[in-house]
Formats: sequence, C-alpha cells, structure tokens
Amino acid sequence: MHRSAPRLSRILACAAVPVMLVVAGCSSDSGDAKDSGSGASASPSAKKTEPTVEPAKFTELPDACTSLAKKTIEDLVPKTKNKGGSPGKSSDTASRGGCSWNGLDDNGVKGSQYRWLDVGYTRFDSDQSLGSGAKRATDEYTKQVAKAQATEGAEKTSAEPATGLGEQATAVTYTLKKSKEDFEYATVVARTGNVVVSVTYNGAGFAGAKTPSAADILKDARKAAAEAVAAVGGDDGDTAKSSASPSSKESASSSAKTDDKS
Repeated sequence: MHRSAPRLSRILACAAVPVMLVVAGCSSDSGDAKDSGSGASASPSAKKTEPTVEPAKFTELPDACTSLAKKTIEDLVPKTKNKGGSPGKSSDTASRGGCSWNGLDDNGVKGSQYRWLDVGYTRFDSDQSLGSGAKRATDEYTKQVAKAQATEGAEKTSAEPATGLGEQATAVTYTLKKSKEDFEYATVVARTGNVVVSVTYNGAGFAGAKTPSAADILKDARKAAAEAVAAVGGDDGDTAKSSASPSSKESASSSAKTDDKS
C-alpha cells in the first residue's frame, strides 16, 4: 500500500503536464490575435479619406468689353453706337461678365445693315460638394447650347461642333423674324477649363437692304469667339490663339498696340 502512493503521485503529475502546455499554448495564441487585431486597426490604410476635387484652373475673368480687338468690333458692328461696349450688370465680376455692341449702317436709298454682338463669360469655382470647376462649367456649357437651340420663334436651327475653340465648343445658327425683318443669328458656346464663353451675333437688312447670309454671320461669330476664348488666358487660351484665324491674331495684336499708345 505504501509503495502505490508515490507511484500514483508520479502518474498524476505526468498527466497534468500536457494540460498545462495546452493552456499555455492557448494563452499565447490569444495574445497574438489581440496584437494582430490592434495592429490592423492602427493601419493607415484602414483610415477613410475624403476624395478631393481638382482646383479651378482660372480664378478670374477678363473684362468682356476689352476681350475683343477694336478692329474686330469695327468690322463686325459698323457704325456702332459705343465702341467701348455696354457692360452687362453683374454683382460678382469674378464669376460672371458680359458686354454688347450694336450699330446701324445707314446707306440711304440702298437700305441699312444692322448688327448686334454680345460676349458673355461664366466662371465656376471647385466645390467639394458640387464638384470641380471644370465639371460645373461643362454642365453650364451643355445648358447654354440647349438654350440656344430652343430659342423661341427660331427657324432653320442648326448646331455643329466648333473646333479649335477651347476644350469644347458648339455653334448654333438660326433665323428669327423681328419687326417683319429676317435676322440671321449665330451663337457660339465654348468651354475652356472652368470658364464658359458665349458669343451671340446677329444681323438684318433694313429698307430693302439684303439680309446677311447665315454663313457670313457664323464666320464672324466664330472670329469673335476665338478672341473671347483667347482672352481668358492660360494654356487653353494659348491653344485658342493658335487655332484662331490669322485675321483674329492680327486684330488682337493691333488692339494691344492701340491700347499701349493710349
């Protein structure tokens, strides 16, 4: 009986060893899991970041009344009442601006030629909730093209891409009868960066004078649009200058020299 007691103690001690090892092993795994979980939660990749919109390319607008060369105004609007133009009203000239000219070239018994020209600018800032300035300008560009195409009373409406003007541009032409006379219209809408440029030009013949052709009105509207886009400046402005007709470049150069002298 006395010999069996020590033997039983040794058997119980040996049986307890694996249990202790298992417990120790489980304790070690649990610690690793905690450490691993703690490391994952602290990982920089686990943190969510808000996407940012690209900054607006242009922070200001040119003066619409000086955006076109004086020679261009004289050619497109003969006998204009105000060569300096009539500025549009705007409470925020950094975001919106415009200018218009009109004139009646009276040729006596040969009739008269009337012309009207308008240049408008709209600029958009980038906004975290509204999107980038370029995207907002693209939306406005689409709206203005649609508005020109939907002009009330317009006939023979046509729209076509106007290449070489900013990043995207469309020319809309139509005929509109006013005061029993047929007016030929051309509206060119262009986008350069976060700025939308709109040029509208129309003309009519009075007292028996011949109505100007749609092709001539469109040609002159595109000329004015090229200068208006170039006046915005930046890379896109340089592109517009290079794509503008030689006569547009010469007009812009002539204007700069005249302004320097004055």
